[in-house]
Amino acid sequence: MHVAFFLLLGASLARFLIRHPGEPRTPWIIVLSLALALLYVLGPALGPRTHDERRPTPRRLIWLGAVVAIWVVLVLLAPSFAWCAVPLFYTGLRTLPAGAASLLVGVLTAFVVAAQLRLSTGFDPNLLLAPPAIAALATAVFVHMERQAARQRALIDDLIRTRRELAATERREGTLAERQRLSMEIHDTLAQGLSSQQMLLQAADRTWDTSPETARGHVRTATDITARNLAEARRFVHDLAPADLADGTPLPDALRQLAARASRSTPDATGALAVRFHLDGTPTPLPDRVQSALLRVAQGALANVDEHAFASSVALTLSYLGDQVVLDVADDGHGFDPADASGRAGPERPADPAPDRGHGLPAMRARVRQLGGTLTIESAPGEGTVLSAAVPLEPTP
Repeated sequence: MHVAFFLLLGASLARFLIRHPGEPRTPWIIVLSLALALLYVLGPALGPRTHDERRPTPRRLIWLGAVVAIWVVLVLLAPSFAWCAVPLFYTGLRTLPAGAASLLVGVLTAFVVAAQLRLSTGFDPNLLLAPPAIAALATAVFVHMERQAARQRALIDDLIRTRRELAATERREGTLAERQRLSMEIHDTLAQGLSSQQMLLQAADRTWDTSPETARGHVRTATDITARNLAEARRFVHDLAPADLADGTPLPDALRQLAARASRSTPDATGALAVRFHLDGTPTPLPDRVQSALLRVAQGALANVDEHAFASSVALTLSYLGDQVVLDVADDGHGFDPADASGRAGPERPADPAPDRGHGLPAMRARVRQLGGTLTIESAPGEGTVLSAAVPLEPTP
């Protein structure tokens, strides 16, 4: 539109100089044309009226008034400058509110009609009807473009707002997921280790005077557990695989090592415990996340057995069934009623009064559910417990 304005202004000035050479008004026409061009160039420097403003700034109003005034004088002196009004239509529509802009377009159109009639040698209906039609068309196009732009701005604002809300939601979900991960890791590793250390140190304290060598053995075992807990803590802080799976150790070997560590040949506060590992089927490579999840489930299940079941033996079985891998943890402890949400009450043991405990089973279910698997528990008071975690495997191509 700026280019069109200067082309029309230059064409109008050239037409006047060609048609009216040497007239006294020529210097005025040239000066006013240059002034109008210079003033028009200064318009963008004032900045457009922003979309959220209802009224233009006083400085821009003064500028628009000066442009229109110079153009009116030029049209009165030389009617050929009338067609510069078309770019001025859009300048007024961009600057003024809708009502004032329509009034300005009407005034400019009237001057265009009057100028064309002055240039005509006779009455021509086209000269009377064409300028209003062009003005109406220009106004309609501008209004349509403004509405389209307003809808696009609203859509962009909605998209930006939605993107921000989505980003905030993703941050919240990421935070919750990380908290869930840490809570499960802490329960399955640090909490289990601290519980074992507590029982070992209590046993060492009871036997310190009567059997110093046994007490020292308990202390050494507690020290080993502390070292493993430290390694586990460093690994899950960095979201690494469990220590038992480090250096590419397969899941069966890791479970076999876990069973060996969990076994207690010497009775302590909870009695002796024999943990045996069984492998069924032909082992196949498993994804890292499946191995980590099943190992954590086994750790959590053994922690529950060690702390609550008063069992003397535990069978840890890993079965490769082709389309799925199943981990079973069966003990001969007191058992419990699966309907009990805490999973701690047995026939001879009341429910644990500590309200901040009981994350084991929910953590196991969450781990298995994330892999698309299922966790089932079969138990009854006095009949032991069988925990089974089944994880589906993707078929090998």
